[in-house]
Amino acid sequence: MYAERLMAERGHLADPGHRMGQLDAQALRAARVVVDIGVHCQLPAPAEVGGGVWDADKAWRFLRAHTHLPDANLRFELDRYLGWPGQAPSYKVGERIWLQARDEARARRGADFDLKVFHRQALDLGALGLDPLRKALDRL
Repeated sequence: MYAERLMAERGHLADPGHRMGQLDAQALRAARVVVDIGVHCQLPAPAEVGGGVWDADKAWRFLRAHTHLPDANLRFELDRYLGWPGQAPSYKVGERIWLQARDEARARRGADFDLKVFHRQALDLGALGLDPLRKALDRL
């Protein structure tokens, strides 16, 4: 998600169709977060899907109302997020960690900040969980 946002910031999604695709993907991701947290934390579902506690049917109705994927793709997404608790919010948290770390590195380095160098150093860290990633990025 960070890389997608970076592409938009760098002007690579200037075509209105590409920008709409990005926004459509963001809407899907937001809906997945709502479903993931709602279902797995057994929170109250909104009235638009029948209220009560979230379940797979309510999640399906919510996703159909808030996304634009074909049903087969949407069913895959629903099954994926019903079976993998926390994945949807972790994507958003990861994006926020990258954005915050980049902004903080830019503030620390001022005019010496080089986006390419930041990314090279960050990618050289290798695969890390979100907490270790955050701590490592704070040192860049």
